[in-house]
Amino acid sequence: MSEEEHDVNIRIPVLLVAVGATLVHMAHAAAPVRIVFAAGPKDHGAPGRHEYAKDLASLKGCLDQSNIPNIATQLYADKVPDASELGNAAVLVMESSGDRTATEHHVLFPQDATTDHQGYDALTASRLKQIDELAKKGMGVVVLHYATYVNNASARRYFVDWVGSYYESGYSRTVVADWNIAPTDAKHPVLRGVAPWTAHEEFYINYRMTDDPRRTPLLLATPTASTPMPPVPAATAPLAGPPAVDPPNVPPSLVSWAIQRPDGGRGFVMTGVDWHKNLEMDSYRRQVLNGIVWAARLDVPASGVVCALPDGH
Repeated sequence: MSEEEHDVNIRIPVLLVAVGATLVHMAHAAAPVRIVFAAGPKDHGAPGRHEYAKDLASLKGCLDQSNIPNIATQLYADKVPDASELGNAAVLVMESSGDRTATEHHVLFPQDATTDHQGYDALTASRLKQIDELAKKGMGVVVLHYATYVNNASARRYFVDWVGSYYESGYSRTVVADWNIAPTDAKHPVLRGVAPWTAHEEFYINYRMTDDPRRTPLLLATPTASTPMPPVPAATAPLAGPPAVDPPNVPPSLVSWAIQRPDGGRGFVMTGVDWHKNLEMDSYRRQVLNGIVWAARLDVPASGVVCALPDGH
């Protein structure tokens, strides 16, 4: 064998190995980013309100034909899937009722009345711990509207870690009004392409919030007319701090925020998303979708997420 033939015989296997490695890398790089939606059942409310499955189906359908490439979306009905089905999820998006009554159903947590108000049975505790471990490995968590309402002490601890707060019975407030909604001055990716808008909406306000360096305020909502602050409702769980001291009228209120966790995971909350038809508003829909994309650790385009709602949404 000549020296030239010997060199060729060496180079070909090396080249094949390099090509194979490149193809494997490209296959992994091309794997779509998985976005998981979990909607609770419609267990109360007039048609067109608290339409959890319809809301998330519309957001899913919009993302599927949006300017966000290389994603795979999946919608689960009634409850969050087990951790075994979330292992490769970049973000978990939840919308449902809260855990406060026997006739309503939280998409992740058992109803508080079925517990000791502090924790959960061993099987549920193990399941939640596994989901928490995924969050600590970087899975984003998005919580919309009534799903932020949790009474169980263990559920509250998870939400404080994942998304920075929760709706607190006997402290937070529910306000239906016509609102002017405006982005804060934060230079945050979730606000890309988002302009102020006006909507008739039920916003949850006055969440119990400590100083949290992880949190970026995103949206402020102000009633278009003077609106009396609703009275404090009876607490269905012990207060986590001092009682509310309210102004006479509803002030400009924080209704959306983002959390960047030290473990690399991200959290996003939007306390609106009550009236389904409001998703027809571009800035409204875009801000929610931007939050989902950002929480999945994807790049939000300079113009934000651009898409049209699917037919018959």
